[in-house]
Amino acid sequence: MITLGVDTSNYTTSVALYDDATGDMTSVRRLLRVKPGELGLRQSEALFQHTVALPELMGELFRRRDLRPDAVGVSVKPCDFEGSYMPCFLAGKSAAESLAAAMGIPVYPFSHQAGHIAAVLYDAKRTDLADRDFLAFHVSGGTTDAVLVRPGTDAPFVIEKQAGSLDLKAGQAIDRVGQLLGLPFPAGKALDALSLQSEKTYRVKPFIRDGSVSLSGVENKCRRMLADGASPADIAKYCLTFIVAAVDAMARSLTEAYPGLPLVFSGGVSANTLLREHMTARFGAVFSLNGFGTDNAAGAAYLAAKRSVL
Repeated sequence: MITLGVDTSNYTTSVALYDDATGDMTSVRRLLRVKPGELGLRQSEALFQHTVALPELMGELFRRRDLRPDAVGVSVKPCDFEGSYMPCFLAGKSAAESLAAAMGIPVYPFSHQAGHIAAVLYDAKRTDLADRDFLAFHVSGGTTDAVLVRPGTDAPFVIEKQAGSLDLKAGQAIDRVGQLLGLPFPAGKALDALSLQSEKTYRVKPFIRDGSVSLSGVENKCRRMLADGASPADIAKYCLTFIVAAVDAMARSLTEAYPGLPLVFSGGVSANTLLREHMTARFGAVFSLNGFGTDNAAGAAYLAAKRSVL
């Protein structure tokens, strides 16, 4: 079966083709353009950019792989929780439903979060986890969620949120500190590289309540460090050390509640070096191997193939 995936998040336009017979995945994606000095886009601007980019990326995708899809999977909302909604996903939903109607094939809606998690399972060669219970983190600019994932009967995944950030999200903290240091948006990659230049070691203890954490203090602390003359590398190291400590606290709470379940990381922040090293060493966590952990329609394409056989 050949499945097409479509994802139009607040950061990236992405399309993918998946051949479940061979396991081959072809993905084409484009970051949304953000003006220098700004921290993201208004939904109207994101929706416009997706609308412009989708035909171009679809054209490139099908030039790379001359395949006729049998089904379409599309991200239609941020998460599986009640009330989850963002207008930017309407661009992908409209394109997917129009294409499916023209071709007479089914279209399956999923959450962006489910797609994130599925993309990591595919990329890490751990699709075996899709048929059992596991724990997952979705750590990005829009969410810092710890969830329990179970196989579904009418959907590939049933996702139950267990904990999250009480205020600022991890990706938001990274982007705000990146802006403070004059880094381009999104700042994750640049802040990661900068942090690795620091030889400082920081001990932090984030506030945690019922498994959820507060990240609001990291930005103010980094501002004070800058005012006191700390180097950009040391500020970057502190910011990311704080986030790793917060995620570690959530992970300890989660694995105590559900002992023995594997731990999977997705979202743009999951590409961070300090986070990957710490969580792999401490929890044996599963991470993307080839960059599929960030916004990618590969997850929607994979889920569509799973959904087709339910």
